[in-house]
Amino acid sequence: MNPALSSRRRFLSGSVRTASFLSVMNLDWVLQLPGVSAEDLEPPGEHPFSGQIVDQLVGLIESESRDTVIESVAGRIVAGASYRDLLAALMLAAVRNVQPQPSVGFKFHAVLVIHSAHLATVSGPDSDRWLPFFWALDYFKRQQLEERRVSGWQMKPLEESGIPPVNRSKAMFEAAMDRWDVEAAELAAAGMARGLGGNEVFETLFRYAARDYRSIGHKVIYVANSWRTLQLIGWRHAEPVLRSLALALLNHHGEPNPSENDLAVDRPWRENQARAASLRQDWLDGKTDSGATEALIETLRGADPSAAAAAAAEMIQSGQSSRAIWDAVFMSAGELVMQQPGRIIGLHSLTTANAMRQAFIHCGDDGVRRRLTLQACSFLPMFRETAKGRGAVRNRPFTEVQPDRTHGSTDDSTLHEILKNISINRDAAADMTLGWIANGGSAESIIDATRQLVFLKGNDAHDYKYSSAVLEDYYHVSPVWRDRFLALSIYDLTGSQQPDNSIVQRIRQALKS
Repeated sequence: MNPALSSRRRFLSGSVRTASFLSVMNLDWVLQLPGVSAEDLEPPGEHPFSGQIVDQLVGLIESESRDTVIESVAGRIVAGASYRDLLAALMLAAVRNVQPQPSVGFKFHAVLVIHSAHLATVSGPDSDRWLPFFWALDYFKRQQLEERRVSGWQMKPLEESGIPPVNRSKAMFEAAMDRWDVEAAELAAAGMARGLGGNEVFETLFRYAARDYRSIGHKVIYVANSWRTLQLIGWRHAEPVLRSLALALLNHHGEPNPSENDLAVDRPWRENQARAASLRQDWLDGKTDSGATEALIETLRGADPSAAAAAAAEMIQSGQSSRAIWDAVFMSAGELVMQQPGRIIGLHSLTTANAMRQAFIHCGDDGVRRRLTLQACSFLPMFRETAKGRGAVRNRPFTEVQPDRTHGSTDDSTLHEILKNISINRDAAADMTLGWIANGGSAESIIDATRQLVFLKGNDAHDYKYSSAVLEDYYHVSPVWRDRFLALSIYDLTGSQQPDNSIVQRIRQALKS
């Protein structure tokens, strides 16, 4: 079962408590917002008129001003526009109007945040389902204006004569990617979109998604999120997305051609190819020993990228399962968040781990899956080194987060105290989270409450990217680590004392009109 849909069903079973929570938070009005139909959250059929409808919505989103776009789109919703068509239109407008240059980050978060907002929509209650979409819509308009101001870039039509035939497109794409040829890769990506299936195309993209550390993980985040978004909106919308992906994956701004140089950001992927090939045949199976995982976490604190991957490979060869490695990856990233809360690098170590895990889950190529697992370990020392350049990193291991059992109850008042402390005392919030669970409280209650706070108070793309990643990954971590992982995640979640975001009132009024 899809973890997001499973979480959704758990949330519905607690709808009475949800209404109580909203009432205490003085947010009853969100219960009045129109919902998103269940069929809009399922993979699309091939409706003959959908393409024309999406094109019209793209035009609306691109041309409306930021001051009026929410009201205009709300009018389309009232007139019957579907969530899926609007999500497709937003994705297409974003990739056509915001370029992944000179970095797959910054303004390009207008693209990267779309699937994260969708995950929030799927997992939230009916009352909140439009809020993430409208936030992402407003964020796109902000970044579209910035792109126009800085560069004036828009995706242009390709020269048709340069697009290779379908039967040659994949080989030409791989050759262009290997030599870091942007123009040839974009043309070949269009050829793949026109004739190859989504699985085959993304099997190829997964090979390049995490091959380098440039843009602190945003490349693999973009590949994983695009794959999942296209599964919802339909492959017929793939061509501009694949063209944008080609530009993103070949971004090496200000550096010489990586195919002709041995640069540090590229070295781990090449080294991990040999390590991956030497792993035992049944490497996916084995023990999930928490002691071995903790030993790898200790190694990841001080090892360089090569030694980190070597330690993971040795652990697999000793009989540990791949899951034990991924547990160490998520816990190490969570520890970095705790050691440098409120800073961007620790946050990206977790969102990147989420994307690598998604690539691992969806990729069918065993060799690529092996390399992704080792590369996830190589990335963590690189994140840790980058974090040192962004401020102090606390010398505090994750084991110092301990359950605070002084709040014996698991009622709404204790939950509100946790949410309050996320804003004002993260150490206390983390300890109280473990105490809440130890006293019999539901981890899902904290997950659902923090997700709602992002809907109402999130002001940055990272609020959505981070929360959607870590609240999803709670279910990917082994049960023995799961609750402590949630406690570490608390350090960068949105607390109840943060101000409401500026567009909540506009959304409320637009959807009531």
